[in-house]
Amino acid sequence: MTDDISLVALSGLGPERAAEIRALIRDVPGYPHEPIIFRDITPLLADGAALGDVIEAFARLCEGEDGHAIDVVAGMEARGFLLGAPLATRLGVGFVPLRKAGKLPPPVERVEYELEYGSAAIELRTGTLRAGARVLLVDDVLATGGTAAAAAELVGRCGGQVVAAAFLLELGGLGGRERLTGRVVETLLRVEEKAAS
Repeated sequence: MTDDISLVALSGLGPERAAEIRALIRDVPGYPHEPIIFRDITPLLADGAALGDVIEAFARLCEGEDGHAIDVVAGMEARGFLLGAPLATRLGVGFVPLRKAGKLPPPVERVEYELEYGSAAIELRTGTLRAGARVLLVDDVLATGGTAAAAAELVGRCGGQVVAAAFLLELGGLGGRERLTGRVVETLLRVEEKAAS
């Protein structure tokens, strides 16, 4: 990999292991269209040891003196489900899937938002979160922050309180962290995204 990798929570595993984990995230240029580079975490998910290390790194964000005390993990569809559910199990808390529009039976709360390549909506079934629930948002990639900002708004509408948002990979330079200003943002790996030429 030629990426400039900054290590945050994975630094406890050492730079070599973090680089190995980054190498399991496949870059797919032009998907779903130019100039997007899709970050495919399928190889990482297929590697049991690497997946375990990632879940443990996420868990460290919620444990210890400086950890985030949470009641529930909320995963953003779809890859946030794949990381969020095992994290919730590891932490002994509940898991809530934040779904794409039209995937849940009514009644639902809904937030619409813009993506770098279109628009979308995210939904949560009404009554899923108890009032005041402390929520950790989880997803695989933080790029422009549109989905994460919408997810935080949705959690708030449903009575929850977003304590932090945690991501496997942050693409620096795309404004995602800035879009979440005022919220705690944790990332396991950070890669500086190069502007399209």
